[in-house]
Amino acid sequence: MIEQMKDGELRRRSRRQLLKLAPVAALGVFAFPKASDWLVTEGVRFSDWAAGELFRGQHLAQTFSNAQVAPFEKFPYNGYDVLDPEVDLENWTLTVEGDVQHPGEYKLSQITALPKINQNTRHICVEGWDVIGAFGGTRISDFMTLVGGNESARFIEVECADDYYESIDMASALHPQSLLCYEMYGHPLDRKHGAPLRLQMPTKLGYKQAKYLDTLRVTSVLKPGKTGYWEDQGYSWFGGL
Repeated sequence: MIEQMKDGELRRRSRRQLLKLAPVAALGVFAFPKASDWLVTEGVRFSDWAAGELFRGQHLAQTFSNAQVAPFEKFPYNGYDVLDPEVDLENWTLTVEGDVQHPGEYKLSQITALPKINQNTRHICVEGWDVIGAFGGTRISDFMTLVGGNESARFIEVECADDYYESIDMASALHPQSLLCYEMYGHPLDRKHGAPLRLQMPTKLGYKQAKYLDTLRVTSVLKPGKTGYWEDQGYSWFGGL
């Protein structure tokens, strides 16, 4: 009952905010076309706020049976620039920085030594396609324990070998289905799917799930103009489902 009341109150707050914005939106669209950019920005900002308020850290995304998983060859390769930035897989390490007790370089073997999670979940791309895949990796929360990450910090930032970058809110990072993913379909990630390590978060849209991870940083302050590759071009920052 308490949870229902909280959700109800959040919905009422969301409706109040929408009602406040509606007259302004109408005025901007019909009378002041130049205001459209501002309206879009404010709409995305409100969407991020509402999504963050409504996010439930223990609410699980749907999982699927092995029979429902798409064949590996049907899982699209997708990237913003190149599909293989030619990472040196033998010498790769993940640089850990920021608000952590044990910063430094972490080998893939240190990550795979943590408890492994296998999950069949749906990957949803903002371009309009989705596919059910089989993923394996360690929970970000378990890795945070290993490095002594401050879970009271607000964000986790990642930088990638292909110069992509992303940031996620700490609640989403600590979600039990949010993985540092190193396997697909029972095999190590191939190069085009983000080897050797990527984010896999079924509560987020695909562009939040960065590939070719190079650096992970725990922080409470995001760098201006560096919140996420697509977000800095107008996409929703929260990117939730």
